Amino acid sequence: MNNQSYFATAPLGMELLLADELRSLGAEDVKEGRAGASFSGELETAYRACLWSRLANRILLKLGSFPAESPEQLYDGVSEIDWAVLMLPDASLAVDFASSRSRITHTQYGAQKVKDAIVDQFRELCGIRPSVRLDRPDIRVNVYLDKDIASIALDLSGESLHKRGYRLEGGVAPLKENLAAAILLRAGWPDIAQAGGGLVDPMCGSGTLLVEAAWMAADIAPGLLRDFFGFQGWKNHRNDIWETLLEEAQARREAGLQNLPSITGYDLDRRAVHAALDNIERAGLHGFIHVEKQEAAQARPHRPNGLLVVNPPYGERLGDEDSLVGLYTELGELLRTHFQGWQASVLTGNPEMAFKLGIRARKSYKLYNGAIECKLFNFEIEPERYFTPHEDESGLSEETRKARQLMRRANSLAKKAETGPGAEMFANRLRKNLKNLGKWARKNGVTCYRLYDADLPEYAVAVDLYQSELTWLHVQEYEAPASIDPAKAEIRLMEALSVMPEVLEIPSEQIILKIRRRQKGSAQYEKLAEAARFHQVDEGGCHFWVNFEDYLDTGLFLDHRPTRVMIQHLAKDKHVLNLFAYTGTATVHAALGGASSTTSVDMSHTYLDWARRNLDLNGVKGYHHELIQADCLAWLDAELEKRGNQFDLIFLDPPTFSNSKRMGDAFDVQRDHVGLIRKVVRLLTPGGLLIFSTNFRKFKLDTDALEGLVVDNISAKTIAKDFERNPRIHYCWAIR
Repeated sequence: MNNQSYFATAPLGMELLLADELRSLGAEDVKEGRAGASFSGELETAYRACLWSRLANRILLKLGSFPAESPEQLYDGVSEIDWAVLMLPDASLAVDFASSRSRITHTQYGAQKVKDAIVDQFRELCGIRPSVRLDRPDIRVNVYLDKDIASIALDLSGESLHKRGYRLEGGVAPLKENLAAAILLRAGWPDIAQAGGGLVDPMCGSGTLLVEAAWMAADIAPGLLRDFFGFQGWKNHRNDIWETLLEEAQARREAGLQNLPSITGYDLDRRAVHAALDNIERAGLHGFIHVEKQEAAQARPHRPNGLLVVNPPYGERLGDEDSLVGLYTELGELLRTHFQGWQASVLTGNPEMAFKLGIRARKSYKLYNGAIECKLFNFEIEPERYFTPHEDESGLSEETRKARQLMRRANSLAKKAETGPGAEMFANRLRKNLKNLGKWARKNGVTCYRLYDADLPEYAVAVDLYQSELTWLHVQEYEAPASIDPAKAEIRLMEALSVMPEVLEIPSEQIILKIRRRQKGSAQYEKLAEAARFHQVDEGGCHFWVNFEDYLDTGLFLDHRPTRVMIQHLAKDKHVLNLFAYTGTATVHAALGGASSTTSVDMSHTYLDWARRNLDLNGVKGYHHELIQADCLAWLDAELEKRGNQFDLIFLDPPTFSNSKRMGDAFDVQRDHVGLIRKVVRLLTPGGLLIFSTNFRKFKLDTDALEGLVVDNISAKTIAKDFERNPRIHYCWAIR
């Protein structure tokens, strides 16, 4: 048979994995879709997918599609298919019917019309009609009606492919086999096993993860134990092809079991242990997997490296959520104490509990355990990724303590689903922005951007998205005017916070709230907390450390992204000065743009050390990249006394106001900008360029007082799409 078109179904969240798997099985033209992936190939490819797919539920042979706005159209469309080439007249038949966004909503009635069309065709053709049989029919027909278009297919699988044939007793809330396989693939288990690493499941239940891990490591086909597939009653079934595939799979199984790594499971429930042992026996793995009746805390690694994988309780019908805090805390202690150097994967339907582990995740994925939306967190068990989940708040600023209290109240509000129509309005705006800005960001390689900026006056917050090893939201509340009732403003803030985890699909621990207040003098340098947790983000080929908790700002001013990129393009073979350098992000851009030298000056030791770390992160080293801790104004005067005309490109982004004790006099950008600019341009070489910027929204450049200089307002060029809603976020000029 020539190439045919197929569709493989799978649970939500597995589509990309499934597409990769199908390609590895020889499928062509693979395209992932919602809850599955389409592909093409010869009949052998479809049979191989039925036998070897660890992720698919069904493999469907596409028969056609047609409009079906009414039951009559559905009947007629099905009747157009020549069923005599697919099945015998006396074969048994079952119809699976699903409908979405269509006029025909009654699935049982839709299935009945499909069955009638097939039966009537045979009755008219030969006077014999197929019988209906729901359990193991010879032919299973699959119909999916979407927007009144019916797609009809022959189900080659029979029962869902996740039913491997080894599990009879599931225990409490068992994982489906293809979900277990997805967890292991996302965890990187095949590579770990190939490298000789072991696997431990400290809460193994009925052993599904253990069996799937062993079959994966031993190259055992997940369909090898099944005694029935849907294609076996099909008129065009090629048994010769199927038998060849089975022989190949048997040989691969025998070879694979010779090198199976160490796989161990623990569970405190005696019945679960017995169920696991029975399932292991039926899976043909007796003697290859070790299971103990033991509490999770007693789990130990049997090899120096490997994977600990676990599906702990979520607090969904398995137990009270409050009782889970201790369980997840103990699990984190187990990982940090005994499994250092290993990797870990934790699937949970309660993402907030993952925070109790005290380890920063490397990656997270959304998966579904039945109807429960879950997150799979992948960890590297290394000390630099550890943190203390229950921090002492005594050393925190008043604003930070208040922010954390508001976050806890917002989480409680979300769990109780007590938000009103205003919160839904905010959620819809957030979704709209995420769709539009997310598309722009992906197209332009932007990983950190402003998602929302008081778009709705009632919800006056700025929401910045940072994509690091995880997705983080940095939320800043704008100070409400005196005319707004503070209690009402607080309720709106909590409503906004309560919907962010759902819309962004991230746990609340990855949302950091800051209470904004007017910053003066050295306040911009004051610490809000002592978490000292830094995350790496990327921008325009540069890498930066950001900190979401300890300071009012993160270390990366997102609105200056276009300006930094401009500096990078202008810097080649130039001597560059970054005055008021902050964390040195513009310096990094200049250095990677090919600057001959860079000089970064800032008053804060903290931020200069941060700048040094940013330079190191990008491999920028050497005496020609100088960091100077000094009062910028005093340093400027001293440099002018010694010499001038030494920089080809200068970036000047002074604070709006400063009365720091380390500065000789108070500085006001509106009052003092003319004198500052005139001094700085004296450091420019002939033909050199000064880029001057300020975030003071009421700023007016005194162009008359700058007579003799060429001043070009480039503000519009330095405002990216994510800040277009608020073009007064900063002003910028090119001065020569």
